[in-house]
Amino acid sequence: MGAANRPGAGAEVERLREADSGKKHWRRWGTYVSERQWGTVREDYSADGDAWGSFPHDHARSRAYRWGEDGIGGFCDDHQSLCLGIVLWNGADPIVKERMFGLTNAEGNHGEDVKEIYYYLDATPTCSYARMLYKYPQAAFPYDWLVSENRKRGKADREFELIDTGIFNDDAYFDITIEYAKADADDILMRITACNRGRQAARLHMLPQAWFRNTWTWLAGAEKPSMKAAGNGVVVGTHSLLGTFTVHFDGPDKLLFCDNETNTARLYGSGAVGHFKDAFNDYLVQGKAGAVNHSGHGTKAAGLYARTVTPGETLVLRVRLSPGAPDLAAFAAFDQIMQQRIDEADAYYSDLQCNIPDGEMRRVQRQAFAGMLWSKQFYHYDVAQWLKGDPTEPTPPQARWQGRNATWQHFDARAVIAMPDNWEYPWFAAWDWAFHLVTFARIDPQFAKQQLVLLCRPWYMHPNGQLPAYEWNFSDVNPPLHAWAALRIYLVDARQSGTADRAFLERVFIKLLLNFTWWVNRKDIGGRNVFEGGFLGLDNIGAFDRSKPLPFAGVLTQSDGTSWMAMFCLHMMRIALELARKDDAYEDIASKFFEHFLLIGGAMTNLGGQGLGLWDDEDGFYYDWLVLASGEKIPMRLRSFVGLIPLFAVEVVEEELLASAPHFVKRMDWFLDHRPELAELVSRPRTPGAEKRRLFAIARAFRMKQVLARMLDETEFLSPYGLRALSRVYLDHPYVFESEGFRAEVKYTPAESDSNLFGGNSNWRGPIWMPVNYMMVESLRRFGLFYGEGFRVECPKGSGQMMSLMEIADELRRRLTRIFLPDAHGRRPVFDGYEKLQTDPHFKGYIWFHEYFDGDNGRGVGASHQTGWTGLVANLIDDLCPPKA
Repeated sequence: MGAANRPGAGAEVERLREADSGKKHWRRWGTYVSERQWGTVREDYSADGDAWGSFPHDHARSRAYRWGEDGIGGFCDDHQSLCLGIVLWNGADPIVKERMFGLTNAEGNHGEDVKEIYYYLDATPTCSYARMLYKYPQAAFPYDWLVSENRKRGKADREFELIDTGIFNDDAYFDITIEYAKADADDILMRITACNRGRQAARLHMLPQAWFRNTWTWLAGAEKPSMKAAGNGVVVGTHSLLGTFTVHFDGPDKLLFCDNETNTARLYGSGAVGHFKDAFNDYLVQGKAGAVNHSGHGTKAAGLYARTVTPGETLVLRVRLSPGAPDLAAFAAFDQIMQQRIDEADAYYSDLQCNIPDGEMRRVQRQAFAGMLWSKQFYHYDVAQWLKGDPTEPTPPQARWQGRNATWQHFDARAVIAMPDNWEYPWFAAWDWAFHLVTFARIDPQFAKQQLVLLCRPWYMHPNGQLPAYEWNFSDVNPPLHAWAALRIYLVDARQSGTADRAFLERVFIKLLLNFTWWVNRKDIGGRNVFEGGFLGLDNIGAFDRSKPLPFAGVLTQSDGTSWMAMFCLHMMRIALELARKDDAYEDIASKFFEHFLLIGGAMTNLGGQGLGLWDDEDGFYYDWLVLASGEKIPMRLRSFVGLIPLFAVEVVEEELLASAPHFVKRMDWFLDHRPELAELVSRPRTPGAEKRRLFAIARAFRMKQVLARMLDETEFLSPYGLRALSRVYLDHPYVFESEGFRAEVKYTPAESDSNLFGGNSNWRGPIWMPVNYMMVESLRRFGLFYGEGFRVECPKGSGQMMSLMEIADELRRRLTRIFLPDAHGRRPVFDGYEKLQTDPHFKGYIWFHEYFDGDNGRGVGASHQTGWTGLVANLIDDLCPPKA
């Protein structure tokens, strides 16, 4: 990935170097505006915690947000002081299109869901260039139909999407392309291109706009920024952080102004008079000339362009945001700079992808990276302030002090963060974040490192060592992946830069010691080295909702919770060995984690000394155990990904690294000699494998082969598109659990969930999930490093084809990437069932990276723009096309 080796490619690389060194703040501005701020926990001040009802979509155009902003294709600074975005109106809609529309969790038959068509198509790591596409219908947007039809549908029905309405059938829509380019770190070019794809001329109102995040309403005496008209499409603004700046609109019909403040008259029936947040909507749609401020000033400004667009015609609007006073030549070099940044982006990715011969794979990877970069969002949430309320606002209900996140009053986030999805998940989730950063390490390792450090800072991590899970419940528990992520980021960065960032690794390691201690103290009930953990990110995978107490008295001993902790131990051990290269004090810490790993391995075979094991010899699989209050012990023989996760607990250590840690080796030998009953339960770390590597793993070869026999069976886990979350055998023979009057049934459902368990907006009972598939690929690769090419397993089961573990890892990579690539007939599995997306030249080259995928046909399901962890496909493509020696 030597991007500096090609002309043009080095321009983006140089910007990254300048940003990393602090020479220039190239990351200050970016695509950091969410697609949805309404309906979030941050904006919810209700007594009952109904975030969706507290701030609905209908309020969004009229009500000022407290904690952030949203908009279509937005761009802002890293404090979100000032935002750029677009307002559209086709003359038919009941409201202007200023933000993406979607259904709430209660409205959707499978939970919340954005009902728009848009794509993130390009971006560089510094956002020196970024491009997205929004498809805007010319007919009235079917808001009511989308709501009513989805309410009619049940859990057995597919979601009713915008494209299902037929609104795009005759191509009566506009392609709205939004591009940004940086002439300099604080000099932003915005270009909006509107193309009429229909067969009739159509009217279109376009309003590129600039607005301040409202930071003045909430505190008495807070300074209010301002923007004022300066003639000839020029707006001059002043802000305490940004200083003086100018927004140049190229030839608008007129400039419009209002304030980013709540229209209390519309929402609450007050007698307030002013020019409120919804002024542009009221001016255009309702014809209220007095809605906008004709004095030419405010905290929100737009250039109005009303045009009739003929069939096939393309219109181009230009806007420039520059520091300082107006520039009469603002647009003189605009097109040249824009094209230069496009060429530099092409050169950057041409070099980055020089080992990828297939054009479609390059397309998928580049759009995956684009989605990752567009999903970086400014996130602001001060829990203590949120609970108390603001001095100028009504005091929030006292019940909130015993409600959501009340024990996280130290939490105070105000940063740009890599989010899972700009609309459906516009908030971080701890384990999603880890996966995002492993992909970001490929294109911006400095950002990846800073983000992982940020999550572990004291204003995020709880004083007790717990990492915040996600804003709906910071106290919930996500898998402890962050040591794995730290090690992966460290190794990728070292490989790409040629320099190992030991300071980063040590800083994160020290913080993760606190997190590990929290896990041991809070999730190992009774000190047995067997862990619970709750839902652990796998939502409805089990017979009960694992985020809640059991429906009867008892304790669930989780195979995945215990396995995640064994993996956590191994990665902490590996990091400690790496740090011991320069400080042998870390050898003792590495020994601690090795011994804890062995204790967990022993406990998995003999729970609490009771002779029960998570491993089932009869089935050749790992299962949870339920221990009832009566003392009865019940194995939960449900074959799900939970039983595959023990394979994640694997690490391979090179001979050279062990040789550099003699005290660790001596202590390891002593422990293995004196605790043979533990040593025989896990892999044999003293036995050298391929190239004298050593293996540390929960699963020894015999058990691993038995698990792989299940996993690689196409009637169970192995799909043409990756590994299913639940065995397909439960399609015709559902798993049934009954105890103490409680009954639960688990059936293989390859796509959307058939129940409301855990909100009903995701499903782990059959679909393919990229993050755990990626972890399995990684685990197989590590096993393969130890066992070498001679260790072969039948894949698929029953095929007679024997593969090495490295070959199986590659086979899984190919199946997973197949989801997004055109098949022999030019059809992408991700778009199964949507003919227009498959064949229309203005659709078929644009990719959605869904939250999860149908276990049988690969169709995208869930959040359609979750380029967070599904962006891992970029890593898979890289790994399938390694650099030539």
